[in-house]
Amino acid sequence: MNAAADGAEPQQGTSASASAPAPRLSERRWVRRLAYALLSLVALVLSLSGMDEMMSDYELSVPQGLLAGFGQGVALVLAVRRPIPAWALSLVVTAVTALSAGPALEVQPALAHGPFPGPNWPWSTSEVVVQAAVLLILSLREPARRALAALAVTGLTTFVVQGLIGAQRFTSTGVVAVAVCAVAVLVGTALRGRSEARTQLVEQVTITAEERHHRTLLEERSRIARELHDVVAHHMSVISIQAQVAPHLVENPSDELKENLDGIRQNALEALAELRRVLGVLRSENPEYPEDPYAIAAPGTGAAPHSPQPTLDRLDALMENTRAAGLDVHSDIRGEARPLAPGVELSAYRIIQEALSNALRHAPGSTVAVEVTHLAEGLQLTVTNSRPRQAVQPSPGAGHGLLGMRERASMLGGHLTATRTLHGGFAIVAFLPRDGVALPDEPVDPDGLPVPEIIFPTGDENP
Repeated sequence: MNAAADGAEPQQGTSASASAPAPRLSERRWVRRLAYALLSLVALVLSLSGMDEMMSDYELSVPQGLLAGFGQGVALVLAVRRPIPAWALSLVVTAVTALSAGPALEVQPALAHGPFPGPNWPWSTSEVVVQAAVLLILSLREPARRALAALAVTGLTTFVVQGLIGAQRFTSTGVVAVAVCAVAVLVGTALRGRSEARTQLVEQVTITAEERHHRTLLEERSRIARELHDVVAHHMSVISIQAQVAPHLVENPSDELKENLDGIRQNALEALAELRRVLGVLRSENPEYPEDPYAIAAPGTGAAPHSPQPTLDRLDALMENTRAAGLDVHSDIRGEARPLAPGVELSAYRIIQEALSNALRHAPGSTVAVEVTHLAEGLQLTVTNSRPRQAVQPSPGAGHGLLGMRERASMLGGHLTATRTLHGGFAIVAFLPRDGVALPDEPVDPDGLPVPEIIFPTGDENP
């Protein structure tokens, strides 16, 4: 006996899983057919009841009674698939029946002063039920404006038939019919609005979850790409260069040594090429530097995928590019330069680059002072710009510069603060530990004073 016969759930990916939804589909079809059968039975009962009422109370002929009674039944069944034509059919049949019954409602001489009222008119009981049911289905299937328009036409038709054309002996049902139809439309519109709100909520939750997952994935990919690019790619390039230079540092190197060093160099180049390919895939949907007309870079550090990683030695070229873009930049290097971890040098360069880009973007025409202070514990960077001399234009692509700089600093165990100056400018101060590891003690400035921790509002606004 197989798993399906035993009631066991089939495994995902097998052929049995393809037929798993079949019972549910058959069940839905069975329920739908049962609902249609019950609706058809109700429509038949209302049709027979309406036909009897038309022939007995309104004295209509058998063909007229059949047309009036079964017209309402057909409208009720049709409403499931075509609610607007069904509503129109029910309303037209009701109006024609009411006008046809007019002669039967004349006051007879013997009953002119009688106590008995006339029949229900212009809406019979079955007609009110069918019209309300059709309007309820219409309001569930169609927008609210169409349901309200249909209700308005129903009320207008009732007013014309009863108020303008009128009859002599009848019990008025116009107000009751319009009130019942209005309640049906109100209930249907409320249920439709609730269903739409629930559907939109589910869609929004799904979209939000997908966006959160996608954003998390891109952030993780960007972080991995940055770490690989900033450190691993640099070391692989160094290995390749050292393997190429090593034979020239030895007198009469053996062929075996040359072959081994050449193999090391080739392996390093292949690994570097593969690493760059992987980085291109990781950054394909979230480049580190998006399209930004205000972005600046030193020669050889642009978008070329095979460019070497920039270091602090390229600050002069970076500042020259910034001056060419319209800023007056002054630099000041303090302290004795010490060996820094590759990630620290790269992050220091990127922080200064982003700070200069922010000054160019938010403070055009200003004067910028760049200070690089070498400390025993690490590296302190200070970028200060004066008040802008020109009107600040809207900057496309801005909004994440400070967050990116803070992320770089915190990733290396350092910190970064940003604040407005008293003279209307902006200052960015960053400290990066020499080895890229957080220090147990408080960082100090060049004067030996503790650097205060300042909390600033998020964003990239730089006047």
